[in-house]
This record gives sequence, C-alpha cells and structure tokens, in this order.
Amino acid sequence: MLKKIIPLLLTLVFPSLNRAADPDVVIYGGTCAAITAAVQVKKMGKTVIVISPDKHLGGLSSGGLGFTDTGNKSVIGGLAREFYQRIYQHYQTPEAWVQQKKAEYGNKGQGTLAMDGENRTMWIFEPSAAEKIFENWVKEHQIEVVRDAWLDRSKGVKKEGDRIVSIMTLDGKTYKGSMFIDATYEGDLLAAAGVDYHVGREANSVYGEEHNGIQVGVLHHRHHFGAVKEPISPYKVPGDPKSGVLPRVSTENPGIKGEGDKRVQAYCFRSCYTNDPSNRIPFPKPEGYDADQYELLLRVLKTGWDEFFEKFDPIPNHKTDTNNHGPFSFDNIGFNYDYPEASYERRREIIAEHRNYQQGLLWFVANDPRVPKKVQDELKEWGLPKDEFIDNGNWSDQLYIREARRMIGHYVMTENELRKLKPTPESVGMGSYTIDSHNVQRYITPEGFVQNEGDIGVSTNGPYEIAYGSLVPKVGQGANLLVPVAMSASHIAYGSIRMEPVFMILGQSAATAAILALDGNLPVQKVPYSALRGRLLKDGQILEYSGPKSARGIDPKTLPGITMDDDAAVKTGDWSHGTASKNFISEGYAHDQNKGKGEKIIRFKTALTKIGKYEVRLAYPSNNNRATQVPVTIKHANGESRVTVNQRTPGPHSGMSITLGTFEFNQDAEVSISNGSTDGFVVVDAVQWIPVE
Repeated sequence: MLKKIIPLLLTLVFPSLNRAADPDVVIYGGTCAAITAAVQVKKMGKTVIVISPDKHLGGLSSGGLGFTDTGNKSVIGGLAREFYQRIYQHYQTPEAWVQQKKAEYGNKGQGTLAMDGENRTMWIFEPSAAEKIFENWVKEHQIEVVRDAWLDRSKGVKKEGDRIVSIMTLDGKTYKGSMFIDATYEGDLLAAAGVDYHVGREANSVYGEEHNGIQVGVLHHRHHFGAVKEPISPYKVPGDPKSGVLPRVSTENPGIKGEGDKRVQAYCFRSCYTNDPSNRIPFPKPEGYDADQYELLLRVLKTGWDEFFEKFDPIPNHKTDTNNHGPFSFDNIGFNYDYPEASYERRREIIAEHRNYQQGLLWFVANDPRVPKKVQDELKEWGLPKDEFIDNGNWSDQLYIREARRMIGHYVMTENELRKLKPTPESVGMGSYTIDSHNVQRYITPEGFVQNEGDIGVSTNGPYEIAYGSLVPKVGQGANLLVPVAMSASHIAYGSIRMEPVFMILGQSAATAAILALDGNLPVQKVPYSALRGRLLKDGQILEYSGPKSARGIDPKTLPGITMDDDAAVKTGDWSHGTASKNFISEGYAHDQNKGKGEKIIRFKTALTKIGKYEVRLAYPSNNNRATQVPVTIKHANGESRVTVNQRTPGPHSGMSITLGTFEFNQDAEVSISNGSTDGFVVVDAVQWIPVE
C-alpha cells in the first residue's frame, strides 16, 4: 500500500514529477505564435510544452479574424505560409463547403485573391477551419499542451540571475525548462519576469517619430464623426451641455497632439455572423441591455449614414468576419485602458463588458423601432452561426487585444524602421501592413461636438524588416526569454507589426533563436545572427524583399499612356496619405481630410515626349463621403480648361479613373486639383495623359 501512496503524495507535492524530463522550451500562451513556435522547436529536434491559458488554440486566427490582414503576401513565409496553404487544402475538400458551394463563394480578399491557386494559399477562412489546423499541427508533432493554465503573475516566475528557471500556474503546477517564450497578447510572462515594458502611446519625442502619441485633429479613415453629413452633439439634449453627456463619451481633455498617454487603442470581437437561415441563431439580447448606450449610433444613422454593413467581410459558408467600421461601431472605445495590467478577474469583467456592448449594439439595431427600417431589416437577415464557438454561446472566445503591454527590449522597432527612415538590423521576418491604430478615445471638441481620436493609417512604403533585437529583453533582464507577440515596438510601429501572419512568422523565428541559444549555451542576446539567419532562410522565412512595394497598389507602368502618381505631384497645403480603399495606384493616394477648404491644391506637371492630342484622366477612389464638385484645371496648348468631378461616382475606367477630356498639348502638360468650396473629401490618386492617334 505504501508503495502506491508515496509516489502519489510526491506527485501532489511536486507536480513536475508527473511529467517526464523537463522540456527544452516552455511556451506560455495559446496564440498562433505559440503554435508556430512549438512546431519549430519540434522540427529542430527539441522538446517543448505549451502552457495555454486558453482552451482553444490559435488566438485571433481561430477566434474570428478570418479575413486576414495580410499586407503584401509575398513576405509571408515559413510556417505562416504553411498555415495558409493548409487553409487552402482544407477548402479544396467538398466536406468544407456545407452551407455554400465553392464556386459561389467567389475569390475576393483584402484587395487581392482570397484563394490563390497558383501558390496554393487561401487567406480567408472560418474560425473552426483555423482551429482545426492548429489542432492538427499539435497532433502531428506530438506537442504537449496544457490548457486553461494561468500563470501566477505575482509569484509564479522563478529566476536565477537573469535566467528564468521555472514558471508556476495558479493551480500550483510548476514547469521547468531551459528556454522560455512569452507568446501571449498581454505580455504576462515578460512582466512577471521583471522585463521592461510600456503601456499606452509614447510621445513622438521619445523615439523621434511623427505619428505616435495623441492624434487630435487627425482623421485618416472613416472611423470618425467627420464621416457623417452633419456634426453630432454629445449631449442628452442635443446642444445643451446642462442636460448631461451621452454614454460612451469622455469629458476629459483629450490632450495635446504628439504627446504620450496611458490610453490603449480600442478592442472589439472579430465576430462571426451568418445569413444562412439553416445555420442562423438570432442575435441574443444581453443581460442588462440598455438602449441609451447606443444613442450616439442612432444619431449617426439618422443623418443618412449608410455604412453599417461595410465590414461584414465574407468568409466561406455564408459567414462573416465582422470588424469595426464608422464613428460608432463595434470598437468599445475607452473601456479597455486598464486591461493590459489588470488582474484576471478584472480582465474577465472587461471582456464581458465588451461582449455585452457588442451584442447590445446588434440587438439595438435589429430591434429598436427608432432605427431606420432599411438598416434594421438587413440586419435581421443575420445572426450567430450554430457551428462556430459552440461551447461559448456561438460567440468568439478571443477578444481582439490590438495592443497591451509592449516589451522595451534589446531593440525597439519604431515607425522610422517601418518607413525606411532608418535601417533595420538583423532581420528575422517582415511585415507590410499599413501602420494602423484604431481609435483610443471619444471626446467633446471645443465647438461642442463629439469626435473620436487615435485612428490613424500611414503607409510603410512597402514591406519592412523586423529586428531580432525586438524579440529579446535588454541584456541582464532575460537571458533565456523571447517575446514574439508583445514584442519590442513603439505604439505606432506595433500598429502594423501586430498582424496575425507576422505573429506566426515571429513565433517561428523566436523558437529558432531559442534552440540556437540552447545549443550554444548562450544568452538569447548573443545568438550569432549568421547562424540564425541561415536557419531561418533554410526554413522558408523571408528576411528581405525587393519586389513591388504594395500588394494592392497598381504599378503605374502597367497603365496606358503617361501616368503620374500623387507622390510625384506638388502639393500646397496639408494633404494626407491614404490607403484604406481596396484599390489604388502605386502606394496610396492623397486626400484633403475634408478640411481647409480653398487652402489646398495638388499639381501634376510633366513634359510630354510627343506633341499632339492626349486624353487626360484623373484617378481617384470613389466613396459616398467624397466631394461632388471637385474643381480641376487642365493646362494645354490652347489655354486652360476647367471641369468638375463628382468623386462619389466610380470612374468608368476600371472603377478608378474618369476622362477629363481630350486636348492638344505641346511639350508641357499640367493638371491641378483644388479643394475650394467642395462638399466632402477631395481625393487624388494619379493623372494620366493617353495619346490619341
């Protein structure tokens, strides 16, 4: 009897005895980066264990973000590309198409093909399909995974000097290893290990940046109240401050442009809906539902704003990946500031609040009689899919943690590296998505109207390299720790790096470095880059890129005639750079922010190689927020001609450009566009001169 009892007592007192020899690598987290890291460890012949606080693997990649934010797909290599190849293989089987025929789905993605047969990749998928692939990876490589295991953040990290010896979870179990990887969105392990980190936005002065910090007055996308036809009052009685402020509007001073703060960009759920009646569950009414929370949305809808369904992005089987869009949408602005460092209990409260907010918004639009009938009737066609998230009320398990803690590591990635203003040392992977932050706060302007702040979109001017030093702590803080998700980057740089394919890339690279450090008995900061680079290239990682800068941008050289992009034009006044539209020429387009009317002009001037007649075209991305009478002046051999352009109407030439007329030209040619007296956004992409035979 004693022979049976004593071993049992020992395993209860010393949980690590339950397992075989300690693994080479301990990974904390259940994200996509955690799984690619674990697969890479196995491929390099070492042992690994994944300690996941989540029950489901894959993070956002299996949690609803199926309309993948890819940027330039050419720089996605290694295990990340294998993931999307496995998605492709999944959707080649008839069993994958339950509610929809494959041919019916179509092939539209983030500006490029969703399903690329030539490269056998697919970039858009259902949550359940992604989870299946992560689970298959785990089974194929016999990766040990402990689920629903939460790090004891107060006393669960044991260190000897600058090395982590073990971590302990809240259930008292201890996990020892030689190397550790923090693959959480929150950076919980790095923080518990005493590694430096930052929460919130740095001032521009910290890293010599241009787009970090508070962004008052910057309106880059459509997620602000300037996108509606009239200003919106934040007060319960419109225009009357004494009546009180509506819910979800801050009365705090928003701060000064470019200065830092502790606020965090808004979170939401990338929720999955379906309009297939056979698979549809009506949107539930959340507990504690309060229609007053959505009064601002009602005011927006009553202006005639008609973009509510703009980000119901289609994924297979009549489902969506639904994201935030507009001035009042699924982003729960201002309700997540304490999330990054909150206790687990407090985080659960924040997650529940976000779920109630988002489900309440859906219930409000689908049921409140004050909502415009057209919008309400269309939303009633949608509901939650019966076959997704079946153990969580058909709602995603994973809140979209766009940003939490960010390590201040051996090297800090900033917008200067992303925009190629500074070289990046020791590349371990590449990103390419637009520098993108969602709104951070909703405030009251000095004029007494409501406005959002923090949303920004800035081009990276093509793919960029990510430094190895951004995955490791400073020397002396963590000799055996790597951080591929809550990695070392400024707020604004992280806005581009934070894409799921990039996390998979960095997970694989972090694991590779961990094994090289282990084999060489080296701190991670001392891993020879030549050896790391050689192994990464061998395993299919893309470390440099010299191809076309944008996957969505059209090469001007492929267009007829002489095409002059807005980047080459002379601008008077403050024109902003935009990339939000699905198609554009070169790297984006210029827009006037719908501000400073009469103060802004953009001039296209070139020397033609041949005298004669030319058809002149103006390229612009159309939208219903554009100006209807944009003044354009064409200088030609016979003087000047003036025309007006309605930019709410797509151009007849591939939906991108409109003919301004045919004119006789000597050598000099000039076209200028002004924003004088215009009634919306003025947007300019390029001008073409096409010879007329």
